[in-house]
Amino acid sequence: MSSPSAQPRPTRRIALRGDILHFLGDPGWGEDGGEAVRFEPDGWLLVEEGRVLGVQPADAPPDASWAREDWRGHLVLPGFIDPHVHAPQLDVIASFGATLLGWLERYTYAAEARFADPEQSQQGAERFLRALLSHGTTSAVVFATAHRHSSEALFTVAQRFGMRLITGKVLMDRNCPEELRDEVKQAERDCIESIERWHGVDRLAYAVTPRFAATSSPAQLSMAGRLLQAYERRAGGLYMQSHLAENRDEVQWIARLFPQSRSYLDVYAGAGLLTRRSVLAHGIWVDDADRALLARTGTSIAFSPSSNLFLGSGLFDWERARAACVQVAPASDVGGGTSLCQLRTLADGYKVLALQGQRMPAWAALHAVTRGAARTLELDHEIGHFGVGTIADVVVWRWADGAVQQRRQDMARSLHERLFAWMTLADEHNVAAVYVRGCKIPTDELWPAADADAQSHVFGDLGSAGLSSF
Repeated sequence: MSSPSAQPRPTRRIALRGDILHFLGDPGWGEDGGEAVRFEPDGWLLVEEGRVLGVQPADAPPDASWAREDWRGHLVLPGFIDPHVHAPQLDVIASFGATLLGWLERYTYAAEARFADPEQSQQGAERFLRALLSHGTTSAVVFATAHRHSSEALFTVAQRFGMRLITGKVLMDRNCPEELRDEVKQAERDCIESIERWHGVDRLAYAVTPRFAATSSPAQLSMAGRLLQAYERRAGGLYMQSHLAENRDEVQWIARLFPQSRSYLDVYAGAGLLTRRSVLAHGIWVDDADRALLARTGTSIAFSPSSNLFLGSGLFDWERARAACVQVAPASDVGGGTSLCQLRTLADGYKVLALQGQRMPAWAALHAVTRGAARTLELDHEIGHFGVGTIADVVVWRWADGAVQQRRQDMARSLHERLFAWMTLADEHNVAAVYVRGCKIPTDELWPAADADAQSHVFGDLGSAGLSSF
């Protein structure tokens, strides 16, 4: 059974004019991206029926049959890809004073329990996906909640926008609040029904989603592995998303729960959960044997620097992962992270790596959230660059928002310096326009008016005592 398509219809032929940047391949980690970088200042991006037809220089304008949209003086990039982000956790972003396990107990589980209400799930999906787009991200691998309707709400809204979205019901049958606990057989039925309805429909794909090894019994992990195997030939196979070795206390807990496993990663390997479409968030506290296993299975790591800094989890060693041929893509991880904007993720990633004596050039960073992320998800035939035939997910960015950014742009001596400064200083306020499948998302869809009812609810909860403390 498949859901009827509700995707927006792309404009037949449009030509976007601006400073167009994308990657023909991996630029490496030097300051010179070489032949992998394609930059057309004041160029033309040609889009026909929602797909890229080509990139042309400024002196080769399209003929009069093309509808032209003028973004001169703006940076035109493929939409960013976020390989790990929690939709229901917008409610707890920027919550004070806890490390990972305490943060889950104190904030996360309560936020996710609210999604037992289907209306809350629908409103949350709308809020989250609009926010994601307005921050420059057009494709994502998303955690929902343990409620099947929470992931189906995300599928429904993403389908309407025409987005590439990967999500699934969260699996948790132990070590969690009762209101979020599922049961193996019912969870399996829920997953199968959602897979049959959504996986491979339009631009949607299902991710088998054990939250992390501590909250799934061995029986549930084995069930998840069987699902991956059962659907390995359908629409390229299912995805799998979970967490790995984020925090030292968490790693010690996993060791006590699974004493027969060599490592945290080995728990997933034993359940058949490591595939070329598996994405594990964090992966900080791993060893060389783990890295070899990640590389051998094609499992990727979602590097979440903002979250790792905010929760005090540790510093991910990207250089060692690269040396072991482990696929890595940066992720916002909101709400442990502090922004949905992947530029903020990259800025924090630069700092995390700098603390370890590593330097991430702008080329490597921007490739990692576009074509590199697409490759880790086996989607580089579709997204992440402007190759002919790719789907036209495009974000137009202001080079500068405010006097400080403008002055830094004016003083840049090279394209790399200009891009690095932009990447470090810019954020969602620099987003000028977003296109999904060649369709420009209307401004009121990206930045809707503030929800007065929600604001009233928040300040009502504070009460007079709370307000008097300000």
